[in-house]
Amino acid sequence: MSMKTLKILLLSDQVLNRIYSQNIKSRFSDVNLVISCGDLPYYYLEYVLDNLGVPLFFVHGNHDPEVEISSQGEKSYPWGARNMHRKFRMMDGFIFLGFEGSVHYSDARYQYPQWEVWLQVVGKIPRLLWNKLVHGRYLDVLITHSPAFQVGDNSDPAHVGFKAYRWLIQTFKPRYHFHGHIHIYDHINFSPIQFKETIVVNACPYRVLDITQGDPQG
Repeated sequence: MSMKTLKILLLSDQVLNRIYSQNIKSRFSDVNLVISCGDLPYYYLEYVLDNLGVPLFFVHGNHDPEVEISSQGEKSYPWGARNMHRKFRMMDGFIFLGFEGSVHYSDARYQYPQWEVWLQVVGKIPRLLWNKLVHGRYLDVLITHSPAFQVGDNSDPAHVGFKAYRWLIQTFKPRYHFHGHIHIYDHINFSPIQFKETIVVNACPYRVLDITQGDPQG
């Protein structure tokens, strides 16, 4: 049986001319799925969606507005995109789950205290167990804005990761965890993190990678 593979364009936190460009189709013509890990304007995501013509999954970041006002009116999400917050979706046999926001540190939207995210994660246990029973695994890809606690996060109050995500990764072993929120300035020396059985990838500002249902190290 052949190994299932998806080519994914990851986006997060920063608008790039390389993406918001008339050359986007030629640069990313082989992408099967776009995933936004938050803090990106809706017009930017809609541009990507319109030009690439593939599904776009997203979660809100802590800097996202509740409503974005444009020439087309008020929007609470990028038109045509799929909000992954607290939702499971399957695509080409891959199981995805998403959570929005960052740790609470101000009065802005899409921020949560640690205890509330614990409730969000615990609430998904029945479906995770069902996935294991039906599909033979709990989860393939975890999509979040914030990283997990001490797995690619920072120690300052605004950028500390969620402890519930760390527990979810350790317990339910998703093959991949994609997140944003942590800005990267040294892309040459940056690489994904291997945490337990999960490959953790910071999407900021963009990444292109193949995911498989085989060995994540392979």
